[in-house]
Amino acid sequence: MTILFDTGGDGPTLLGNMAALGIDPGQIDVVVLSHIHGDHTGGLNALLNVDSHKVLYVPRSFPPDFKERVGQRTKVIEVSEPVMIADHVRTTGEMGAAIIEQSLLIETSQGLVVLTGCAHPGIVEIVRHAKTLGDVYMVMGGFHLLDRDTSEVEAIIAALKQLGVRKVAPSHCTGDGATHLFKQAFGAECLPVGVGAVILAP
Repeated sequence: MTILFDTGGDGPTLLGNMAALGIDPGQIDVVVLSHIHGDHTGGLNALLNVDSHKVLYVPRSFPPDFKERVGQRTKVIEVSEPVMIADHVRTTGEMGAAIIEQSLLIETSQGLVVLTGCAHPGIVEIVRHAKTLGDVYMVMGGFHLLDRDTSEVEAIIAALKQLGVRKVAPSHCTGDGATHLFKQAFGAECLPVGVGAVILAP
């Protein structure tokens, strides 16, 4: 099964990147949207224009008109509690208050890999939640630390280490300053990621 987590801000970028990477949009079986912001959902329509035979997992709190509109084109599953999507892959269920978000949890031989969209509910809170389901090996994605000062980021890094996180792969809304601090703290265990990066599960 092939899972796409979030669809980026617009269709041309999403489909263009897929073409450059040799990914056939028709081979995607499941799409999971982390939260409602346009930079995570904007490419969905273009993807469904290519092939609508997909299953879409969205937080239950998504606007009714969004779910109704997309539900006319593909199967929509609303998520509130944690749910298994495939063997060894589940969502956290809805988290947060002001901006509700779900993350993906991938089971590996080394522990859980937590994949975030923007971590609006708080990256530490997401990892704490994941840890109730198993040891967390790696956290990757947006950590939403763009406007945090150094002391706040250092406290977050310390909390993640205390929770047993061994590898990090910050991207998207983490911010250059925070990413630099993660590199200092985790060294070689802070992985460079971006469009086209391939990370093999242990």
